[in-house]
Amino acid sequence: MSAWNYAEVLEAVAAVSAIEPAQVCGERRFSWQQFNQRSNALAGDLLAAGLSEQSKVAAYLTNGPEYLETYFAAFKAGLVPVNTNFRDGPDEIRYLFDNADAEAVVFHASYASLLSQVRADLPGVKRWYVVDDPDAPGSGAALAPWAVPYEPIVAAGLDENVRGPWGVSGDHQLFLYTGGTTGMPKGVMWRQDDCFNVLGRGGHGLLQQPPIESLEEIRTRTVSVVPVMLPACPLMHGTGQFSALITLAMGGCVVTNPNRSFHPEELWDIVERDSVTSLVIVGDAFAKPLLAALDAYPARWELGHLVMMSSSGVMWSQETKEGLLEHLPQIVLVDSYGSSEAVGLGASASTKGNAVATATFQLGPTVHVFTDDNRRVEPGSEETGFVAISGFVPMGYYKDPEKSAKTFRTIEGVRYSVPGDFARVNADGTLQLLGRGSVCINT
Repeated sequence: MSAWNYAEVLEAVAAVSAIEPAQVCGERRFSWQQFNQRSNALAGDLLAAGLSEQSKVAAYLTNGPEYLETYFAAFKAGLVPVNTNFRDGPDEIRYLFDNADAEAVVFHASYASLLSQVRADLPGVKRWYVVDDPDAPGSGAALAPWAVPYEPIVAAGLDENVRGPWGVSGDHQLFLYTGGTTGMPKGVMWRQDDCFNVLGRGGHGLLQQPPIESLEEIRTRTVSVVPVMLPACPLMHGTGQFSALITLAMGGCVVTNPNRSFHPEELWDIVERDSVTSLVIVGDAFAKPLLAALDAYPARWELGHLVMMSSSGVMWSQETKEGLLEHLPQIVLVDSYGSSEAVGLGASASTKGNAVATATFQLGPTVHVFTDDNRRVEPGSEETGFVAISGFVPMGYYKDPEKSAKTFRTIEGVRYSVPGDFARVNADGTLQLLGRGSVCINT
């Protein structure tokens, strides 16, 4: 297939896995058929509201089925889904929706008060959809009478796959806004074709699932391990969102926690109850409390079905990995090194008795480390350089050509993404991450 788009990929999965679970959130369970039907209904409503090709749809949501339904609907209608940091204040939300040119916003009712402060400054938004808070049925109508209730629209469902007049394309985009740790958040523009390819093209090496070559292959493939993935981190975070897209492309199921707070014992309860095979975290901030729970209650959970725990974006220490592997000797711990602008920079895989050293990664096949004068850093040279990746990389930052030119550079005639990290290359080819050159701002 010359260009991939997520609408056609996920619809092909839905056709062959109709009765299999696609999303689970506490007592709420949706099959692939229901996931497709609900997303169709939302896509139709977005188009009826007047959105046009590549209009932006912001997901201002905590984890739950509505998040991925919003993305699937946007893909179907040829629109651009936009992640939103739900911890932002009014000024940041106003900036984000204005910067993204959002024309529709799907939000949880608990954010209605904040949105009421900024709605007048966002005349470009044609449609506000309010989702009831998980523990408060009817909260949307009570807190946001100016918004359209989400659930009645999607619950009606549509069997026919929805399309805008422009159809779907691998050139259609999704935006992944950065967290703003080095300044104001920036919208990283990913073509769907590039995103699908860099995320494994429907396959997964550690699960021994090869990439797909065609939509027809989705209908005929056999998957040795159907992934059931629980993102402990927010879906608005690139780690959670991209892990969910990988899982869905493999015909798996995404399990989300209905509780908005992170409680390690509760998370292990969900892993056990829903037979989760893959747990996605963000470094020691999640891993250490999870390990502490296992230390405190070593025989409480049956976790033999868990085969993988993965992390990206934050340090995951060797000591914590070793502790987890003592309790879970059957799993592989995958530490990925990447960013919103650069997926697949490096990775390490730890198993029982072989926990990889902190911040050490095997370079990806299209990753190089260059000196400031664009020379390649040779393995074992002790030289420091900046990390760069070629291949499937974003188009740039939305409405920021100056920053795009600094991050997406051409070196030796090849276009690279340079996210700002510095590293040395060890003699064995592994990468020793040293840190980020840009100033980090915590807000």
